[in-house]
Amino acid sequence: MAVCTFFGHRDCAEPLGEKLQTVLEDLVINHSVDLFYVGKEGQFDAMVHQVLRNIKRKYPYIQYAVVLAYLPQQGTAEDYSDTMLPEGIETIHPRYAISWRNRWMLQKSDYVVTYITHTWGGAAKFAEIARRQHKVLINLAAE
Repeated sequence: MAVCTFFGHRDCAEPLGEKLQTVLEDLVINHSVDLFYVGKEGQFDAMVHQVLRNIKRKYPYIQYAVVLAYLPQQGTAEDYSDTMLPEGIETIHPRYAISWRNRWMLQKSDYVVTYITHTWGGAAKFAEIARRQHKVLINLAAE
């Protein structure tokens, strides 16, 4: 089967829920994507996480994980039931953890869904890496 990951700008004021759901359902139905990895930084990641929860109800055979860059803080009331830490991230300095996690997700993925509106920043950097690695790249901002 196939794997998809996501990169988007931290600030994402545009409501993308319907567009994102349409793209993800197409990936599930027409491209056999059954595993999704998403980060946990910013509005785009939060929106993706919500849509993944919704389509999981419709397609219960798909899997997704919120891939953390840092160990969860002790004593928080946050739900970590759908999260994971990639093996090896515990050895990475926190300053480099997000980039390391993003490279890990990209390495595992066949498809990359992005929300890129400008050419600078981490999301744009990883979208460019995905393009150079010949991943199937879908930019919701260009749709």
